[in-house]
Amino acid sequence: MTREAVLAAWHDYLAQGRRRSPHTVRAYVATAARLIDTAALDSWSALARIDGVALRAQLARRRAAGLTNASAARELSALKAFIAFAREQAGCADPAPPRMRGPRIKKGLPRPVTPDEAVSLAAAVHEDASEEWIGARDRAVLLLLYGAGLRIAEALSLTGAAVPLGETLVVTGKGNKQRKVPVLPIVAQGVADYTAKCPWPIEKAAPLFHGAKGGPLSQGMVQKAMARARIALGLPASATPHALRHSFATHLLGAGADLRSLQELLGHASLGSTQIYTKVDAAVLLDVYRHAHPRAAHD
Repeated sequence: MTREAVLAAWHDYLAQGRRRSPHTVRAYVATAARLIDTAALDSWSALARIDGVALRAQLARRRAAGLTNASAARELSALKAFIAFAREQAGCADPAPPRMRGPRIKKGLPRPVTPDEAVSLAAAVHEDASEEWIGARDRAVLLLLYGAGLRIAEALSLTGAAVPLGETLVVTGKGNKQRKVPVLPIVAQGVADYTAKCPWPIEKAAPLFHGAKGGPLSQGMVQKAMARARIALGLPASATPHALRHSFATHLLGAGADLRSLQELLGHASLGSTQIYTKVDAAVLLDVYRHAHPRAAHD
């Protein structure tokens, strides 16, 4: 079997069998290609025999090339997934990959923006846009991120069939899993304002949000609009589109939402991913305390 055939099979499995994102597919295929080229192996049976020693050596080479802990952890996950796939293709009785612990990663807390800052950002992208409809579009996207907790990819994957927005919205998230999220009136109004001003037809089977030339709106354009608004408002670099989703979660938690409900709203596969917001909420309260309490510096 050729190198190209192995990589093609791995690509198809990830893209079609596992429905991974294009970015993940590219990264995982590149990781597999590096392993094949280094080990000079191009058959399922040979790849299936790769053990923990070989994986550690491959990871060490990548670390020597400057890979960070976080990138090395992702690389190891991709390698183990590829070996498991190779073992299945080779017909191994036990397709499990070699056991190997990855590098420890210190998780940083998400940095949310305040409710006022979120509203100001949505207003700023509207005012800064080159055309009225583009401003309405960018505002609508940011309102979906902050007001409904959507990932940017989820907002941009909405089609014309979603409008007009009702009290709830069905969102397709990671792993092709669907969830239902409530829609605030300000979010519904923002999207309605965009659809009324958009010069391109809103078709049920086509992306809801259009780029300036009529094609699908890209994440990069939203990020650029947010960056301009962030700079204009004097906000830190951490005020990104994804920070609006963090803010949605943090503010709901601070208002008394329980973790299970928040997990469902965010579309997290595990409760552990949601629990980080308990630390965020505590961090925000501590920051307010330190800045507002006259004796905070001495406590």
